[in-house]
Amino acid sequence: MPVKVLVVDDSGFFRRRLKEILAADPNISVVGTASNGREGVDQALALRPDVITMDYEMPMMDGITAVRHIMQKCPTPVLMFSSLTHEGARVTLDALDAGAVDYLPKNFEDISRNPASVQKLLCEKIHHIARSNRRFAVAPSVAPAAPASASATPATARPASRPAPSSGASVGHAPTAPASPPPKRKHYRLVAIGTSTGGPVALQRVLTQLPANFPAPLVLIQHMPAAFTKAFAERLDKLCRISVKEAEDGDQLRPGLALLAPGGKQMMVDGRGTVKILPGDERLNYKPCVDVTFGSAAKAYADKVLAVVLTGMGADGREGARMLKQVGSQVWAQDEASCVIYGMPMAIAKANLADAVYGLDDIGRHLAEACS
Repeated sequence: MPVKVLVVDDSGFFRRRLKEILAADPNISVVGTASNGREGVDQALALRPDVITMDYEMPMMDGITAVRHIMQKCPTPVLMFSSLTHEGARVTLDALDAGAVDYLPKNFEDISRNPASVQKLLCEKIHHIARSNRRFAVAPSVAPAAPASASATPATARPASRPAPSSGASVGHAPTAPASPPPKRKHYRLVAIGTSTGGPVALQRVLTQLPANFPAPLVLIQHMPAAFTKAFAERLDKLCRISVKEAEDGDQLRPGLALLAPGGKQMMVDGRGTVKILPGDERLNYKPCVDVTFGSAAKAYADKVLAVVLTGMGADGREGARMLKQVGSQVWAQDEASCVIYGMPMAIAKANLADAVYGLDDIGRHLAEACS
C-alpha cells in the first residue's frame, strides 16, 4: 500500500513541485495539501496520512505550532522543510523538539538543478520516516499553545532536564528487548555518541541527565548540515549542566565538555586528547561520519572508550564499533522501542557488538553511573 503523504506549505509553487516529485514514486500517494498550519492540522485529522511534510513560515499558524497540535491530536511522522541558515537551524531544532522526525533544506535551486537527486533523497526520507516509531508516540509534554520561539533556559542555570517530545515509546509496537544489567564502573578516557535521524532530541534527553562534574570528555557525532551544528551545540549548552560546543581543530578533550562534530567535516581524536577536524571526504556518505570518529578513538584510547549508538537510519557506527570492540572498549545501543528510526542501533545489535541495550531515558543515568 502506498505511503499517504500530506503536503503543508503556503507556497503554491512548492506544493505543486512536491506533488510532482512524490508522484514519480509509485509507492507514495499525496492524499492532500494545505496552505497553512491550521489547515494542515485539520487535514491531518481528516485524512490520517502516514507522513506530513511541513513548512515553517505560514499564515494563520506556523509549522512548529502545527506540529505541536498534530502530536497531541494524531501523532504522525512530520518532515520539516527549512532554510540552511543559523535561524533556519534554530527553527528546525524547535520543530524537532515539538515532535517532528526529520528535516530537509528547502532549496529551490537544488530542485531546479538536480531534480533526480532531490527526488531520490526526498522519497527515501518519506519511506524511512513512514516506518518510524513516531506514529505510536504519546503526546509531547509541551503544550500546543506554547510559543514556537520560546527562549531556552539561560546557560547559567544549567537545568537537569526540560520537557521533551516522547522518545517514541510505542503503543502496540514490538516489545522492548530484555533490559541489560546496570553498567559496571570504569575509568573511561572518552565517551563517544553517534546518531542520526531522531538524534537531536535523543542527545538532548541523554546529555541533560549528566551532572556538571561528569568525569569524562565526550564527543558527539550527529548527521547534520554544516549550517546546523553550531546552533545545535549552542542549544545543548543552554540546556545541559555539562558544557557543549561545536568542535574546532585543535580543541582539547576535557571532563564535562562535549564536542559536537561540525557538519560537512570529519572529527578525529588522538592519544594526547587533541581533536582534529578534517575536510569532508566525498567518498564517505556521512559528513560527519560516526565510523571515522569511533575508529580514531579505538586507535587513541584502546579499551578506555565507552561508545553509544542512538537512533538513526543506516549502519554508520557499526564498523567503528567493531574496531572499538576489538581493542576492548564498551559499546551500548539504544533499544528499538525508544528509537525514532531503529537503523544504526539495529546494525550494532545484529552484528553482536552491543555490550548493553538501554532505553533512551536510561542511557544518561547509566552513563553517569558507569563513569563515576
